[in-house]
Amino acid sequence: MKNHEKEILVSVQNVSKKFSMNMKSSLKYGALDIIKSTLGIKINKDIRPNEFWAVKDISFELRRGECIGLIGHNGAGKSTLLKVLNGLYAPDKGQIVMRGKIGALIELGAGFNPILTGRENIYNNASILGFTKKEVEDKMASIIAFSEIEQFIDMPVQNYSSGMKVRLGFAIAAHLEPDILIIDEVLAVGDLGFVLKCFKKIDELLPNTALIFVSHSMPMISRICNQIILMNHGKVQYQGSNISDGIAQYYDHFDDMTTATVLESGNVTNIEVHTDKVCLWGQELKINLKLKVKNLQQTPSIYFVIKDKEQRGVASFICHDSLAVNYNEHYIEYNVTIPKIELSNGTYNVDLGIYETLFKGPLGRISNLFTFSVRDGIETWEAFYLESKWDLKLISED
Repeated sequence: MKNHEKEILVSVQNVSKKFSMNMKSSLKYGALDIIKSTLGIKINKDIRPNEFWAVKDISFELRRGECIGLIGHNGAGKSTLLKVLNGLYAPDKGQIVMRGKIGALIELGAGFNPILTGRENIYNNASILGFTKKEVEDKMASIIAFSEIEQFIDMPVQNYSSGMKVRLGFAIAAHLEPDILIIDEVLAVGDLGFVLKCFKKIDELLPNTALIFVSHSMPMISRICNQIILMNHGKVQYQGSNISDGIAQYYDHFDDMTTATVLESGNVTNIEVHTDKVCLWGQELKINLKLKVKNLQQTPSIYFVIKDKEQRGVASFICHDSLAVNYNEHYIEYNVTIPKIELSNGTYNVDLGIYETLFKGPLGRISNLFTFSVRDGIETWEAFYLESKWDLKLISED
């Protein structure tokens, strides 16, 4: 007998799905395939003119207690693959085996009858999974409470906001205790409080569930996934259990971040910056900034913001000093040294803000002024990897 915890619930072998590029060829090929199928003629599984592979040769296995993350840019084929896995599309090639009850949250409002109430849709979704009316009634109060839409539960779903649909959809999918749970990017619609509650619920479900998770949030992917597939134009670019490698390759797709300059007036021009492109962890980082100013009575205040790959501000440093000037046009050179960089390994973008005085009288701002990388530290999903001292002791039980 198989170990329950090691049971393979999802087996995907060389799955491919193709689409036509226009309606005319789609109708033509669809009609031809129906005729061939009726006559017992073998249908061509390769792509024909005006067709393309939306998903090509995807394979993976997922056991109970495991979570696989599907990542990639928009149009990479992630959502198409999920719809194939959930049975909404039939694969053109390959084989899919799903064992157990499947809960899916792959499209806003998918699986809901819009003219029925939220309560009626709970019954509908549960009956599809094979639950009896009594079993649903036992879970009804918990589902409604989790969704936080108690006062709207007897209103038609077509009148729900996108956030309400996500709340109800996740509450149903999670509380019906599926063997396989499929979640698309729809959680991005929810507010932070609800998303945190969803992840707490996922943590509870995961030991007994196989989870397929799609997100553009790499911190979310790194938090729960133990496998990862990076898709690019329908194909696998990276697949494996090294989540960091997969995410790093995903970020490489967006490395061409362009510099955006907004100057509030003509008081600041000719902005130049020089710095090292690579900084070793624990070492200093030096930045040389030059700019031309005119018609100012003192040197501008400078505000730098360091951003991670998710474009979140993780640190800042500020020039508090200002010198009085008595001529109309001049160049200023700022030299700044950060004595000790303790950011975790990775690449960071830096924004610049220029003010007459600190945060007052904006003169200009530049997004992605320069990029630098931190090396020789530890790559963690937290922004900072701090130096620390540890004292370990073995304590006897005697």
